[in-house]
Amino acid sequence: MSKKIIKVGIVGAGARGIGCFGKLLDGTAGVEITCLCDNNPVRMEHGRKRLKGEQRLYAKPEEMFEKEELDAAVITSPDFLHEEHAITALKSGVNVLIDKPLATTVKGCKNIIRTAEKAKKAAMIGFNLRHDPTLKRLKKIIDDGTLGKVFLIENREFYDGGKTYMSRWNRKREWSGGLWIHKGSHDFDVFQWLLGFPKPVKVSAVAGLNVLNPQHIPFEVKKGKPVGPTCHECSYQKSCPDVAIYDAEKFPEWNDEARKCDDYSRDLCMYTSDKDVHDNGITIVDYDSGARASHLECFVTSLTDRLYTVVGDKGQAEVSLHDRTITVRPRWSGDVVTYKIAEVKGGHGGADTGLVYSFLEFIRGNGTTSSTAEHGMWATAVGEAAEIACREGKTVFVNELMKAACSS
Repeated sequence: MSKKIIKVGIVGAGARGIGCFGKLLDGTAGVEITCLCDNNPVRMEHGRKRLKGEQRLYAKPEEMFEKEELDAAVITSPDFLHEEHAITALKSGVNVLIDKPLATTVKGCKNIIRTAEKAKKAAMIGFNLRHDPTLKRLKKIIDDGTLGKVFLIENREFYDGGKTYMSRWNRKREWSGGLWIHKGSHDFDVFQWLLGFPKPVKVSAVAGLNVLNPQHIPFEVKKGKPVGPTCHECSYQKSCPDVAIYDAEKFPEWNDEARKCDDYSRDLCMYTSDKDVHDNGITIVDYDSGARASHLECFVTSLTDRLYTVVGDKGQAEVSLHDRTITVRPRWSGDVVTYKIAEVKGGHGGADTGLVYSFLEFIRGNGTTSSTAEHGMWATAVGEAAEIACREGKTVFVNELMKAACSS
Protein backbone atom coordinates (compact mmCIF):
# COMPACT_ATOMS: atom_id res chain seq x y z
CA MET A 1 0.00 0.00 0.00
CA SER A 2 2.90 2.39 0.76
CA LYS A 3 3.91 2.67 -2.93
CA LYS A 4 0.40 2.55 -4.31
CA ILE A 5 -1.65 5.58 -5.24
CA ILE A 6 -4.38 5.95 -2.62
CA LYS A 7 -7.70 6.46 -4.35
CA VAL A 8 -10.16 8.51 -2.30
CA GLY A 9 -13.82 9.40 -2.70
CA ILE A 10 -15.51 12.26 -0.84
CA VAL A 11 -19.14 12.08 0.29
CA GLY A 12 -20.37 15.62 0.87
CA ALA A 13 -19.06 18.29 -1.50
CA GLY A 14 -19.50 21.24 0.84
CA ALA A 15 -17.05 23.54 2.59
CA ARG A 16 -15.58 20.81 4.79
CA GLY A 17 -15.50 18.13 2.10
CA ILE A 18 -13.92 20.26 -0.64
CA GLY A 19 -12.44 23.30 1.08
CA CYS A 20 -10.77 21.32 3.87
CA PHE A 21 -10.29 17.61 3.19
CA GLY A 22 -10.44 17.94 -0.57
CA LYS A 23 -7.77 20.62 -0.79
CA LEU A 24 -5.53 18.83 1.72
CA LEU A 25 -5.77 15.49 -0.09
CA ASP A 26 -5.37 17.22 -3.44
CA GLY A 27 -1.99 18.57 -2.38
CA THR A 28 -0.67 15.28 -1.01
CA ALA A 29 1.70 13.13 -3.05
CA GLY A 30 0.48 9.61 -3.70
CA VAL A 31 -3.20 10.49 -3.28
CA GLU A 32 -5.85 10.86 -5.97
CA ILE A 33 -9.41 12.05 -5.41
CA THR A 34 -11.24 10.02 -8.02
CA CYS A 35 -14.89 10.76 -7.24
CA LEU A 36 -17.32 12.99 -5.38
CA CYS A 37 -20.82 12.36 -4.10
CA ASP A 38 -23.45 14.96 -3.22
CA ASN A 39 -27.19 15.26 -3.74
CA ASN A 40 -26.72 18.80 -5.10
CA PRO A 41 -25.26 18.58 -8.63
CA VAL A 42 -24.55 22.31 -8.89
CA ARG A 43 -22.57 22.38 -5.66
CA MET A 44 -20.70 19.23 -6.60
CA GLU A 45 -19.75 20.55 -10.03
CA HIS A 46 -18.41 23.79 -8.58
CA GLY A 47 -16.56 21.81 -5.93
CA ARG A 48 -14.90 19.67 -8.58
CA LYS A 49 -13.51 22.79 -10.24
CA ARG A 50 -11.54 23.55 -7.07
CA LEU A 51 -9.72 20.21 -7.26
CA LYS A 52 -7.12 18.70 -9.54
CA GLY A 53 -8.00 16.06 -12.08
CA GLU A 54 -11.46 15.12 -13.26
CA GLN A 55 -13.51 13.45 -10.56
CA ARG A 56 -16.48 11.31 -11.42
CA LEU A 57 -19.69 12.60 -9.86
CA TYR A 58 -22.42 10.66 -8.11
CA ALA A 59 -25.72 11.61 -6.54
CA LYS A 60 -25.91 8.53 -4.26
CA PRO A 61 -23.15 6.91 -2.17
CA GLU A 62 -24.46 3.42 -2.99
CA GLU A 63 -23.77 3.98 -6.67
CA MET A 64 -20.34 5.51 -6.05
CA PHE A 65 -19.11 2.68 -3.84
CA GLU A 66 -20.53 0.07 -6.22
CA LYS A 67 -18.78 1.49 -9.29
CA GLU A 68 -15.53 2.83 -7.85
CA GLU A 69 -12.50 0.94 -6.54
CA LEU A 70 -11.49 3.05 -3.56
CA ASP A 71 -8.95 2.71 -0.79
CA ALA A 72 -10.62 5.31 1.40
CA ALA A 73 -13.60 7.60 1.68
CA VAL A 74 -14.06 10.86 3.55
CA ILE A 75 -17.54 11.36 4.98
CA THR A 76 -18.50 15.03 5.34
CA SER A 77 -22.23 14.84 4.73
CA PRO A 78 -24.58 16.35 7.35
CA ASP A 79 -24.19 14.63 10.71
CA PHE A 80 -27.44 12.64 10.63
CA LEU A 81 -26.20 10.88 7.46
CA HIS A 82 -22.79 9.84 8.83
CA GLU A 83 -24.05 6.46 10.03
CA GLU A 84 -25.71 5.54 6.73
CA HIS A 85 -22.88 6.74 4.53
CA ALA A 86 -20.08 5.25 6.64
CA ILE A 87 -21.79 1.86 6.77
CA THR A 88 -22.31 1.89 3.01
CA ALA A 89 -18.59 2.55 2.49
CA LEU A 90 -17.44 -0.05 5.03
CA LYS A 91 -19.70 -2.76 3.56
CA SER A 92 -18.06 -2.00 0.21
CA GLY A 93 -14.64 -2.68 1.71
CA VAL A 94 -13.55 0.95 1.97
CA ASN A 95 -11.73 2.56 4.92
CA VAL A 96 -13.45 5.72 6.14
CA LEU A 97 -12.49 9.01 7.76
CA ILE A 98 -15.68 10.43 9.25
CA ASP A 99 -15.75 14.10 10.16
CA LYS A 100 -16.99 14.59 13.70
CA PRO A 101 -19.33 13.51 15.12
CA LEU A 102 -19.10 9.81 14.34
CA ALA A 103 -22.91 9.67 14.42
CA THR A 104 -25.66 11.60 16.17
CA THR A 105 -26.59 8.76 18.54
CA VAL A 106 -24.76 6.09 20.50
CA LYS A 107 -26.78 3.48 18.62
CA GLY A 108 -25.56 4.88 15.31
CA CYS A 109 -21.96 4.81 16.54
CA LYS A 110 -22.30 1.18 17.62
CA ASN A 111 -23.67 0.26 14.19
CA ILE A 112 -20.62 1.82 12.52
CA ILE A 113 -18.22 0.05 14.89
CA ARG A 114 -19.86 -3.35 14.32
CA THR A 115 -19.81 -2.87 10.55
CA ALA A 116 -16.13 -1.85 10.55
CA GLU A 117 -15.19 -4.89 12.64
CA LYS A 118 -17.11 -7.24 10.36
CA ALA A 119 -15.63 -5.69 7.22
CA LYS A 120 -12.14 -5.56 8.81
CA LYS A 121 -11.78 -1.96 7.72
CA ALA A 122 -10.85 1.20 9.58
CA ALA A 123 -13.35 3.81 10.72
CA MET A 124 -11.44 6.86 11.92
CA ILE A 125 -13.17 9.87 13.45
CA GLY A 126 -12.10 13.40 12.47
CA PHE A 127 -11.11 14.77 15.88
CA ASN A 128 -8.70 17.35 14.53
CA LEU A 129 -8.18 19.09 17.88
CA ARG A 130 -5.93 16.23 18.93
CA HIS A 131 -3.55 17.45 16.25
CA ASP A 132 -3.56 21.06 17.41
CA PRO A 133 0.08 21.89 18.33
CA THR A 134 -0.93 23.66 21.55
CA LEU A 135 -3.07 20.78 22.79
CA LYS A 136 -0.39 18.28 21.79
CA ARG A 137 2.06 20.16 24.01
CA LEU A 138 -0.51 20.23 26.82
CA LYS A 139 -0.97 16.47 26.45
CA LYS A 140 2.79 15.97 26.81
CA ILE A 141 2.90 18.17 29.92
CA ILE A 142 0.15 16.06 31.48
CA ASP A 143 1.68 12.74 30.44
CA ASP A 144 5.10 13.80 31.78
CA GLY A 145 3.50 14.18 35.22
CA THR A 146 4.20 17.91 35.52
CA LEU A 147 0.71 18.53 36.90
CA GLY A 148 0.53 15.31 38.88
CA LYS A 149 -2.73 13.40 38.81
CA VAL A 150 -5.26 15.52 36.94
CA PHE A 151 -8.67 15.61 38.58
CA LEU A 152 -10.31 18.72 37.10
CA ILE A 153 -10.59 20.19 33.60
CA GLU A 154 -12.51 23.25 32.51
CA ASN A 155 -13.00 24.42 28.95
CA ARG A 156 -14.70 27.67 27.99
CA GLU A 157 -15.32 27.99 24.29
CA PHE A 158 -16.30 31.37 22.97
CA TYR A 159 -17.13 31.49 19.29
CA ASP A 160 -18.81 34.12 17.18
CA GLY A 161 -20.87 31.24 15.86
CA GLY A 162 -24.38 32.59 15.40
CA LYS A 163 -23.69 33.06 11.72
CA THR A 164 -22.45 29.49 11.57
CA TYR A 165 -24.80 27.46 13.72
CA MET A 166 -28.07 29.36 13.52
CA SER A 167 -27.86 30.11 9.80
CA ARG A 168 -27.13 26.65 8.42
CA TRP A 169 -28.35 23.05 8.76
CA ASN A 170 -26.60 22.70 12.15
CA ARG A 171 -29.49 24.67 13.73
CA LYS A 172 -31.82 21.65 13.67
CA ARG A 173 -31.31 18.83 16.16
CA GLU A 174 -32.73 16.28 13.71
CA TRP A 175 -29.86 17.05 11.32
CA SER A 176 -26.97 17.69 13.73
CA GLY A 177 -27.95 15.80 16.85
CA GLY A 178 -27.82 19.13 18.66
CA LEU A 179 -24.81 21.34 19.30
CA TRP A 180 -23.63 19.31 22.31
CA ILE A 181 -23.01 16.58 19.73
CA HIS A 182 -22.14 18.54 16.62
CA LYS A 183 -19.89 21.06 18.35
CA GLY A 184 -19.29 19.60 21.80
CA SER A 185 -18.07 16.18 20.64
CA HIS A 186 -14.73 17.87 19.82
CA ASP A 187 -14.36 19.05 23.39
CA PHE A 188 -15.67 15.93 25.10
CA ASP A 189 -13.09 13.92 23.15
CA VAL A 190 -10.29 16.29 24.17
CA PHE A 191 -11.23 15.79 27.83
CA GLN A 192 -11.03 12.01 27.52
CA TRP A 193 -7.80 12.17 25.49
CA LEU A 194 -6.08 14.45 28.02
CA LEU A 195 -7.29 12.33 30.94
CA GLY A 196 -6.11 9.04 29.42
CA PHE A 197 -9.53 7.79 28.26
CA PRO A 198 -11.50 7.23 31.47
CA LYS A 199 -15.14 6.28 30.99
CA PRO A 200 -17.72 9.05 31.45
CA VAL A 201 -20.17 8.11 34.23
CA LYS A 202 -22.77 10.86 34.46
CA VAL A 203 -23.58 14.09 32.66
CA SER A 204 -25.47 17.20 33.70
CA ALA A 205 -26.16 20.14 31.42
CA VAL A 206 -28.08 23.37 31.08
CA ALA A 207 -28.46 25.45 27.93
CA GLY A 208 -30.71 27.99 26.29
CA LEU A 209 -31.41 30.16 23.28
CA ASN A 210 -31.12 33.45 25.12
CA VAL A 211 -30.17 35.90 22.38
CA LEU A 212 -30.27 34.51 18.86
CA ASN A 213 -34.05 34.66 18.55
CA PRO A 214 -36.60 37.09 17.04
CA GLN A 215 -36.94 38.98 20.34
CA HIS A 216 -33.32 40.15 20.15
CA ILE A 217 -33.07 41.47 16.58
CA PRO A 218 -30.49 44.28 16.98
CA PHE A 219 -32.23 46.90 14.83
CA GLU A 220 -35.65 48.43 14.47
CA VAL A 221 -38.02 46.33 12.36
CA LYS A 222 -40.51 48.37 10.38
CA LYS A 223 -44.11 47.31 9.93
CA GLY A 224 -44.70 45.56 6.61
CA LYS A 225 -40.98 45.06 6.06
CA PRO A 226 -40.04 41.55 7.25
CA VAL A 227 -36.55 40.46 8.21
CA GLY A 228 -34.62 37.93 6.10
CA PRO A 229 -35.14 35.17 5.31
CA THR A 230 -31.47 35.26 4.25
CA CYS A 231 -28.85 37.96 4.63
CA HIS A 232 -28.45 38.36 0.89
CA GLU A 233 -32.22 38.90 0.48
CA CYS A 234 -32.79 40.98 3.60
CA SER A 235 -33.93 44.61 3.42
CA TYR A 236 -31.96 45.46 6.58
CA GLN A 237 -28.46 44.66 5.32
CA LYS A 238 -27.16 48.17 6.04
CA SER A 239 -28.57 48.37 9.57
CA CYS A 240 -27.86 44.84 10.83
CA PRO A 241 -24.51 44.50 12.69
CA ASP A 242 -24.59 40.73 12.14
CA VAL A 243 -25.10 40.71 8.38
CA ALA A 244 -23.06 37.94 6.75
CA ILE A 245 -23.63 37.73 3.00
CA TYR A 246 -21.89 34.76 1.49
CA ASP A 247 -19.65 35.69 -1.46
CA ALA A 248 -21.47 33.78 -4.22
CA GLU A 249 -18.95 34.87 -6.87
CA LYS A 250 -15.98 33.54 -4.92
CA PHE A 251 -17.90 30.45 -3.75
CA PRO A 252 -20.50 29.73 -6.44
CA GLU A 253 -21.32 26.36 -4.85
CA TRP A 254 -23.55 28.32 -2.47
CA ASN A 255 -25.26 30.58 -5.01
CA ASP A 256 -28.97 30.76 -5.80
CA GLU A 257 -28.59 28.21 -8.61
CA ALA A 258 -27.38 25.65 -6.09
CA ARG A 259 -30.07 26.72 -3.67
CA LYS A 260 -32.77 25.84 -6.19
CA CYS A 261 -31.64 22.20 -6.07
CA ASP A 262 -32.18 21.62 -2.36
CA ASP A 263 -33.50 24.91 -0.91
CA TYR A 264 -30.38 25.19 1.25
CA SER A 265 -28.88 28.54 2.22
CA ARG A 266 -25.79 29.24 4.30
CA ASP A 267 -26.92 32.72 5.30
CA LEU A 268 -30.35 32.36 6.89
CA CYS A 269 -31.07 35.12 9.38
CA MET A 270 -29.66 33.80 12.64
CA TYR A 271 -32.43 35.56 14.60
CA THR A 272 -35.49 34.41 12.62
CA SER A 273 -34.40 31.00 11.32
CA ASP A 274 -36.29 27.96 12.62
CA LYS A 275 -34.02 26.24 15.14
CA ASP A 276 -34.05 24.08 18.24
CA VAL A 277 -30.42 24.30 19.40
CA HIS A 278 -28.83 26.51 22.07
CA ASP A 279 -26.69 29.63 21.77
CA ASN A 280 -25.04 29.04 25.17
CA GLY A 281 -24.76 26.28 27.73
CA ILE A 282 -22.66 24.41 30.28
CA THR A 283 -22.08 20.66 30.61
CA ILE A 284 -20.50 18.87 33.59
CA VAL A 285 -19.07 15.36 33.21
CA ASP A 286 -17.98 12.90 35.93
CA TYR A 287 -15.52 10.12 35.01
CA ASP A 288 -14.84 6.73 36.58
CA SER A 289 -11.29 7.90 37.35
CA GLY A 290 -12.68 10.43 39.80
CA ALA A 291 -11.92 13.33 37.48
CA ARG A 292 -14.56 15.78 36.37
CA ALA A 293 -14.80 18.29 33.55
CA SER A 294 -16.94 21.26 32.63
CA HIS A 295 -17.50 22.54 29.11
CA LEU A 296 -19.00 25.96 28.41
CA GLU A 297 -19.90 27.03 24.89
CA CYS A 298 -21.22 30.44 23.94
CA PHE A 299 -22.02 31.62 20.41
CA VAL A 300 -23.08 35.16 21.34
CA THR A 301 -19.70 36.86 21.46
CA SER A 302 -17.07 38.63 19.41
CA LEU A 303 -14.34 36.43 20.94
CA THR A 304 -13.17 33.22 19.31
CA ASP A 305 -11.06 31.03 21.58
CA ARG A 306 -10.95 27.80 23.53
CA LEU A 307 -9.70 28.48 27.06
CA TYR A 308 -8.69 25.45 29.13
CA THR A 309 -7.79 25.08 32.80
CA VAL A 310 -6.31 21.73 33.83
CA VAL A 311 -5.72 21.06 37.53
CA GLY A 312 -3.65 18.25 39.03
CA ASP A 313 -2.42 17.54 42.54
CA LYS A 314 1.00 19.03 41.67
CA GLY A 315 -0.04 22.07 39.66
CA GLN A 316 -2.30 23.52 37.03
CA ALA A 317 -2.14 24.71 33.43
CA GLU A 318 -4.06 27.45 31.66
CA VAL A 319 -4.36 27.36 27.89
CA SER A 320 -5.47 29.67 25.08
CA LEU A 321 -5.75 27.99 21.70
CA HIS A 322 -6.12 31.32 19.94
CA ASP A 323 -2.97 32.77 21.51
CA ARG A 324 -1.22 29.37 21.41
CA THR A 325 -0.07 29.76 25.03
CA ILE A 326 0.18 27.38 27.99
CA THR A 327 0.92 28.71 31.48
CA VAL A 328 1.99 26.10 34.04
CA ARG A 329 1.68 26.97 37.74
CA PRO A 330 3.34 24.47 40.14
CA ARG A 331 1.34 23.94 43.31
CA TRP A 332 4.17 24.70 45.79
CA SER A 333 6.37 27.01 43.75
CA GLY A 334 6.25 30.44 42.22
CA ASP A 335 8.21 29.22 39.19
CA VAL A 336 5.50 29.89 36.65
CA VAL A 337 6.37 28.76 33.11
CA THR A 338 4.63 30.04 29.99
CA TYR A 339 4.98 28.27 26.65
CA LYS A 340 4.32 30.07 23.38
CA ILE A 341 3.64 27.47 20.72
CA ALA A 342 4.83 28.21 17.19
CA GLU A 343 2.17 28.92 14.62
CA VAL A 344 1.51 26.17 12.11
CA LYS A 345 -0.11 26.80 8.73
CA GLY A 346 -3.34 25.08 7.81
CA GLY A 347 -6.97 24.92 8.88
CA HIS A 348 -7.73 24.95 12.60
CA GLY A 349 -4.17 25.97 13.44
CA GLY A 350 -2.64 23.15 11.41
CA ALA A 351 -4.81 20.52 13.11
CA ASP A 352 -6.66 19.56 9.91
CA THR A 353 -3.35 18.81 8.18
CA GLY A 354 -2.25 16.57 11.04
CA LEU A 355 -5.54 14.68 10.99
CA VAL A 356 -5.39 13.92 7.26
CA TYR A 357 -1.72 12.92 7.47
CA SER A 358 -2.50 10.52 10.32
CA PHE A 359 -5.30 8.88 8.35
CA LEU A 360 -3.18 8.47 5.23
CA GLU A 361 -0.29 6.99 7.19
CA PHE A 362 -2.64 4.41 8.63
CA ILE A 363 -4.00 3.58 5.17
CA ARG A 364 -0.40 3.11 4.01
CA GLY A 365 0.17 0.67 6.84
CA ASN A 366 2.30 2.96 8.98
CA GLY A 367 0.83 3.00 12.49
CA THR A 368 -2.65 3.03 13.97
CA THR A 369 -5.56 5.43 13.70
CA SER A 370 -5.10 8.40 16.03
CA SER A 371 -8.80 8.59 16.91
CA THR A 372 -10.87 5.43 16.72
CA ALA A 373 -14.57 4.92 16.17
CA GLU A 374 -14.83 3.87 19.82
CA HIS A 375 -13.42 7.26 20.84
CA GLY A 376 -16.05 8.85 18.63
CA MET A 377 -18.77 6.81 20.31
CA TRP A 378 -17.84 7.98 23.81
CA ALA A 379 -17.77 11.63 22.70
CA THR A 380 -21.20 11.23 21.12
CA ALA A 381 -22.42 9.48 24.28
CA VAL A 382 -21.51 12.50 26.41
CA GLY A 383 -23.07 14.84 23.84
CA GLU A 384 -26.26 12.80 23.61
CA ALA A 385 -26.45 12.65 27.40
CA ALA A 386 -26.03 16.43 27.57
CA GLU A 387 -28.85 16.93 25.05
CA ILE A 388 -31.15 14.71 27.13
CA ALA A 389 -30.09 16.41 30.37
CA CYS A 390 -31.01 19.82 28.93
CA ARG A 391 -34.38 18.75 27.57
CA GLU A 392 -35.46 16.68 30.57
CA GLY A 393 -33.76 18.61 33.36
CA LYS A 394 -31.97 15.64 34.89
CA THR A 395 -28.57 14.04 35.34
CA VAL A 396 -28.00 11.29 32.76
CA PHE A 397 -26.00 8.16 33.59
CA VAL A 398 -23.99 7.17 30.54
CA ASN A 399 -24.14 3.40 31.16
CA GLU A 400 -27.94 3.59 31.01
CA LEU A 401 -27.68 5.42 27.69
CA MET A 402 -25.31 2.74 26.37
CA LYS A 403 -27.62 -0.07 27.52
CA ALA A 404 -30.61 1.58 25.88
CA ALA A 405 -28.68 1.84 22.60
CA CYS A 406 -27.92 -1.90 22.71
CA SER A 407 -31.51 -2.90 23.42
CA SER A 408 -33.22 -0.62 20.91
